Amino acid sequence: MKKVISGLVLAFVTLSVSAQTDANLGIIPAPVSVERQSGFFKLDKTVVLVSNETTNAATADMLNAFITGNGGFALRTPKSAANGERAILLTSEGADQLPEEGYLLEVNAKTIKVTGKGAGLFYGVQSLMQMMPEKKGQEIDVPASKIQDYPRFKYRGMHLDVCRHFFSVAFVKKYIDLMAAYKLNNFHWHLTDDQGWRIEIKKYPKLTSVGSVRAGSVIGHHPGVAADNMPVKGYYTQAEVKEVVAYAARKFINVIPEIEMPGHASAAIAAYPQLSCFPERDTYIDPKAPWSGPRKGKQVQQTWGVFDDVFVPSEYTFGFIQDVLDEVLVLFPSKYIHIGGDESPKEYWKQSAFCQQLIKEKGLKDEHELQSYFIQRIEKYINTKGRTIIGWDEILEGGLAPNATVMSWRGVEGGIAAAKLNHNVIMTPGTNGLYVDHAQSSSPDEPVNIGGNSPYSKAYSYDPVPAELSDDQKKFIEGVQANIWTEYVENDAKLEYQVFPRMMALSEIAWSPVARKDFKNFSEERIPLHLARLDKAGVNFWVPTPLGQSDKQIDGEESTFTLKAPVNGSTVYYTLDGTRPSEVSNSVKAPLKVTVPKGKKLELKTIVITSTGKRSVVTSTPLNNEAK
Repeated sequence: MKKVISGLVLAFVTLSVSAQTDANLGIIPAPVSVERQSGFFKLDKTVVLVSNETTNAATADMLNAFITGNGGFALRTPKSAANGERAILLTSEGADQLPEEGYLLEVNAKTIKVTGKGAGLFYGVQSLMQMMPEKKGQEIDVPASKIQDYPRFKYRGMHLDVCRHFFSVAFVKKYIDLMAAYKLNNFHWHLTDDQGWRIEIKKYPKLTSVGSVRAGSVIGHHPGVAADNMPVKGYYTQAEVKEVVAYAARKFINVIPEIEMPGHASAAIAAYPQLSCFPERDTYIDPKAPWSGPRKGKQVQQTWGVFDDVFVPSEYTFGFIQDVLDEVLVLFPSKYIHIGGDESPKEYWKQSAFCQQLIKEKGLKDEHELQSYFIQRIEKYINTKGRTIIGWDEILEGGLAPNATVMSWRGVEGGIAAAKLNHNVIMTPGTNGLYVDHAQSSSPDEPVNIGGNSPYSKAYSYDPVPAELSDDQKKFIEGVQANIWTEYVENDAKLEYQVFPRMMALSEIAWSPVARKDFKNFSEERIPLHLARLDKAGVNFWVPTPLGQSDKQIDGEESTFTLKAPVNGSTVYYTLDGTRPSEVSNSVKAPLKVTVPKGKKLELKTIVITSTGKRSVVTSTPLNNEAK
C-alpha cells in the first residue's frame, strides 16, 4: 500500500448506531441528492481499491487508511478488478460533466464508484467514509445508494486567530483536517494583531523577537480582575508556514493570511516604534535612522480591546508594509490576501500635524478618507502582484478600494452595501451565529468567553444570501465563514470546545442547498453521530443538552419528558431534589414521568455525559404546581 496520508480523518471511527435509516446517510453537510436503494456493498478484505490516476493517489491512500483503521484490513490496489471481483473505484472519468467541486457516489452490491476530479473526488470520499457503519463481523455493510453532490458556495471558510493565544503547527494541521472533513475550503489565518505578531519576516527580525512576546494576559473577562503574568509567545517560521500551506493544499484548502492594517498594529509598533502615529511627533524619520522617540521599549499589549496605536501613513510605513507583503506573498499562493482594516482608531490621526497635512495634500475630507487612501494604496501594490485584497467591512468607510472583496462581520449590512456596489462579498456576521468565540448557551456553566449567546441552531438558521439583494447582486455573495477570536481561548481543548458543533452548522449552510436543510434531521440524527465520532477521535466539543428538554417553566401536576441523548453513546442523568446531577444520579429512562405535589415546585435538572466523560452544561426545567 502507498504511504498513508496523515490526518485526523484516520480517527473518525464508526459507531454501532448506523446512519443507514437517515435520509442523508449520516453525511454532513447534507448532499444535494441522496437516493437510498435496496441492499448493501459488503466491504471486506477481498475487495480491491482501483485508482490508477496519479492525481488521485493521496485521496485513495486516505480512504485505504480509513478502512484499515475501521475494518482492520487494508485493501489491495491492483490496476483493475478481475471478473467477479468486488471493487471500490475512484475515477475522474466523466467528472467534466459535474459542477465544480462536485462528485457522484454510486454504491451497489458489486461496486462503489466515486467520480470526481481533484477536490470533487476528495469530497466524494469524505462522504463515503461518513456513511460507513460500524464493522459487522468481518465486513462493513455500506448502504446501496446514489449521491449527486456539489457546493452551494465556492468560498467556505473558517478563521483562526493565533495572535491572542498561539497554537502550534501540529494543532493548525489538526484544525485543517477537521475543516476538510466538513468540506470547508478556505483557512483564514489571522497572523498579526495588537497582542502578537506570529509570522517570521526576515527583513524585520524584531517583529518576532519583540512583537511575538506578551508578558501576560488578563484574568477573567475584560477588563479582568488581574494579570496572570504568564508570558505568551510564539511565531511561525517561514519554513513552518510553507509546511502548513502545503499540508492544506493536499486537503484542497486555500490558506489566506491576514496582516492587519492600519489599526491593530501595537505588536508591530512595539518592535518598530517609527511605524506609530501619535501626536507627540509630527515628523517621521528616515528608515535607516536610529529611533529615540518617546515610545522606545514599549511592550506588546497584555489586555484585550481596541488601542489608539495605529500605523502612520508615511512613506516609511508604506515601505515597511510592502517589504512585509513581499515576503508574505512568496509564502502564500492564495489569490486573496486579507489586510484587516477593521476597528482602526482615528484619534492619533486627528491629533497628528503630519496626518492633517497629508489629508490636505491629498484632498481628503477626513480621517475616514485617509484610511481609504491607506487601504487603496496597499490594494494597488497587491494588485501589481496579481493578488486581491479582502478587508473587514470597515473598508467601506471613506470609499471602497476598487477591487476589494468585503468580509461582512458587523451584521449583514456591510455585505449588502458591497454587493450593491458590485463587489464580491464573504458573509461572516457575528449577529447570525458565525462568531464561535461567543457562548453556546446562557448557562453559568459556560467557560469564560467574549459574550453573547450563539448556539449552533443560530448559525444553522442563517442564509448567507440577503433577501434584500436583486438576483444580479446576489451573484456577488461568494460564500460564508465562521470566525474564532482567541482572547478567551487559551488552549487546544477550549478552541475545539468553541468550534464544535458549530463548524458542522457552518458546513451545511456553506455547502447544502437551502431546500435540503432540515434542522430536526441535522440535530437529532446526524449531530449525535458525528459528535460521538469526535469523542472517540479525541476531539473536544460542546456537549449539547438533552434533545426534547426546555428551560421554560411547566405548570401542572404531571409532566412526561421524552428526552434523547444528543451524542450517541452518551447518558442523560437527572435530579429533582435541587442538587447538581452527575454520573451518580439517576439516568433518564424515556419516558420520564414526574409528579409535582399540589402547592409545590420541583426542578428537573439534567446533564449529559459522553462515553469519554465530556459533560454538557446543566439544564433546568422549573415544574410548578402552586395555585395561581
